Amino acid sequence: MAVHLAKGARDHLPAAMHRRLQVFETVREVFTRYGFEPLETPAFERIETLTGKYGDEGDKLMYRILKRGAGGQRGEVDLALRYDLTVPLARVVAMHPELRLPFKRWQMQPVWRADRPQKGRFREFYQCDVDTVGAPSMAADAECIAVVHDSLVALGFTDFTVRLNHRALLRAMVEHVGVADQEVGVLVAVDKLDKIGREGVSRELAGRGIAQAAIDGLWALLAETGDGALDLLRNALGEPAHQALDELALVLAHAGDLGVDSARILFDPTLARGLDYYTGPVFETVVTEPKIGSIGGGGRYDGLIGMFGKQAMPAVGVSLGIERILVVMEELGMLPQVRTRTQVLVTVFNDASLGVSQRTATAFRAAGVATQVALKGGKLGKQFKHAAALGVPWVVVVGEREAAAGVVKLKDLRTGDQEELTLSAAVARVQGV
Repeated sequence: MAVHLAKGARDHLPAAMHRRLQVFETVREVFTRYGFEPLETPAFERIETLTGKYGDEGDKLMYRILKRGAGGQRGEVDLALRYDLTVPLARVVAMHPELRLPFKRWQMQPVWRADRPQKGRFREFYQCDVDTVGAPSMAADAECIAVVHDSLVALGFTDFTVRLNHRALLRAMVEHVGVADQEVGVLVAVDKLDKIGREGVSRELAGRGIAQAAIDGLWALLAETGDGALDLLRNALGEPAHQALDELALVLAHAGDLGVDSARILFDPTLARGLDYYTGPVFETVVTEPKIGSIGGGGRYDGLIGMFGKQAMPAVGVSLGIERILVVMEELGMLPQVRTRTQVLVTVFNDASLGVSQRTATAFRAAGVATQVALKGGKLGKQFKHAAALGVPWVVVVGEREAAAGVVKLKDLRTGDQEELTLSAAVARVQGV
């Protein structure tokens, strides 16, 4: 029968996995450096946990799981695959009051969305999140931006921008142009600006029944970015915008103290972030090239945890779009060229010498050297070619003569040099001691 992969999903073969794992480890190290602790949650949640948290569009993209038995036959659902890592975090915090606040966690796990697959967008993909729960200070928001900044720098990125806005500013703008009753629809439309352009957003707003005068007024407020936009909105919106603007000023100041390059952070009043649960500063990261959209985003969501618990709790987080980051790194030639983690392949002369080959491999492994035995055996030339094809840098030859003499032959496949050494000396050579 024909074999096909499900759309929006991918297999990651060993060479690709080695590169992915190195990127994940780099990001994890930055997360840990900032004091975030690891957390894992189940792949699925109760349906009522997830629905109503992401807006209508998010609910449509959720993978629902049929009930077992007769309920499932009737099309009833009681579970769903997680859509993101933030709502499960809110559920965890509500269920575990013993957690000490502020609670800082990182999480790297797959999520699922019934989206239309395209470049950099998949139906199953990993999210890499950091969140801080229980800290109302804008310093926590700035830490999220600093984590993204430092992660991208550690991965080798130089040309990227963290866009910054505030949900309260967007709300004030919508009220200012007289369409406060359509705030959610306006934000959903503005959030598509990068995808459909100004004309497309204007058509969508008009299709929602918003008058042209209100649309023109909205574009006038969104006309600038950077410091000029902050001044424009402070003057145009007055008192309703002052708290949000002051909070953004704090975020920018704290980010600078945390080492974020000021040239890489930009106030952009068009940034909306589509998820319903954001309440304060929001941020999104884009690379200059290639044009692939956001490679990370997040914001403050002070009301989400209160949906599960008895009281509201301040929270802020950011997610790195690791799949898009990997796509960009591959396109720009930034991924490390790692084909295998195996450092040594020990050859096998014949069945009788398999034991000495295995004991030799055990000695290398005991010293922390990743080693495999040529289980297939056969001619030495073929075993050498196999090691070279895998990308293994060292080959060890040990037969009855070598074993009797207490030595091994160590060959560096990168240079072609071969030496006869004691086993301990061979181990030290591979270790670079």
